[in-house]
Amino acid sequence: MRDPLFDIPCLTIDGQEKTLAEFDARVLLVVNTASQCGFTPQYKGLEALWKRYGSQGLVVLGFPCDQFGGQEPGDEQQVAAFCERNYGVSFPLFAKVQVNGGDAHPLFVQLKKRAPGVLGSKAIKWNFTKFLIADEGRSIERFASRTAPETLAKSIEAHL
Repeated sequence: MRDPLFDIPCLTIDGQEKTLAEFDARVLLVVNTASQCGFTPQYKGLEALWKRYGSQGLVVLGFPCDQFGGQEPGDEQQVAAFCERNYGVSFPLFAKVQVNGGDAHPLFVQLKKRAPGVLGSKAIKWNFTKFLIADEGRSIERFASRTAPETLAKSIEAHL
């Protein structure tokens, strides 16, 4: 039986509804992103992971979020153009979401519940929090904003 996490509808940055199940991946890296954040240069590292491990079964998924300091003020077209122009992002991007509060996207509600932060905190503290989903959802690891994408290579390789 498939984990219900994979059936949560998500809207792509160009308006298509998809679920995680539609990505032919053994490992998913879900990240809440922002274009005007001190961590924005992590797009480069995320793209490098996607290029390095994509053919082996990794899919990086970016979910723009404007909940932290208004650091993602643009609309979806602006976000997509910024990511492509400045970081060559080719991994899938999604429509802007909220990750905390009553309007939090159901995907992030589940990820926070299954992989709490430091001291059991459910809230996402800032942009570029990363969730590594493997083993058909049985393994979910959470990484803080400060965690550079390139340091995730060992965790990714362990699940590929």
